[in-house]
Amino acid sequence: MSSPPSSPTPLVVSSPRKTLSLLRERRSSTFSFDPEEKKSPAAVAGFAAEHGPKPSEVYGFVGSITTVIATVIYLVWAYTPEPWLHSLGITYYPSKIWALAVPTFVMVTVALVIAVYIGLNFMVTPPPTSFSTIFDEYSREPSPFVPIEGEEQPIEPISDLDISYVNDLMFGEASKL
Repeated sequence: MSSPPSSPTPLVVSSPRKTLSLLRERRSSTFSFDPEEKKSPAAVAGFAAEHGPKPSEVYGFVGSITTVIATVIYLVWAYTPEPWLHSLGITYYPSKIWALAVPTFVMVTVALVIAVYIGLNFMVTPPPTSFSTIFDEYSREPSPFVPIEGEEQPIEPISDLDISYVNDLMFGEASKL
């Protein structure tokens, strides 16, 4: 018996697209000893098995259908009068007060999370008079850049602008008034 063929190319590549295409090639060229195994329903139908639904699409579809069904059940439970539910034989369900309480709790929780997040950002931010708003460990001083004569003028290295230079550009004319 023959052994399965080895992969023609290794999977060490620098591009994610190339990696995915190599993985698809490897899956499509898998070796099988059973000739009946190659006759999958996709192959019999005339299209490749790789053109089927992707798991993320299936999960999204199932999730959206589940959300719609849960919303319909919630609305029926919240707005149908209790005598109608009893006439249908539905006697075991949560109290109707939860139809208002749960959405209210969720909205208040979201509002508090946003307020706490904004408050924490204000607490961590240094005051405007702090030097850490001007200089920090990542600041770059402009280096003395002198291009060689006769060559093209290249782009200067990245550096931070001095605050006095920025103030002069922004407010220079205003101070002269």
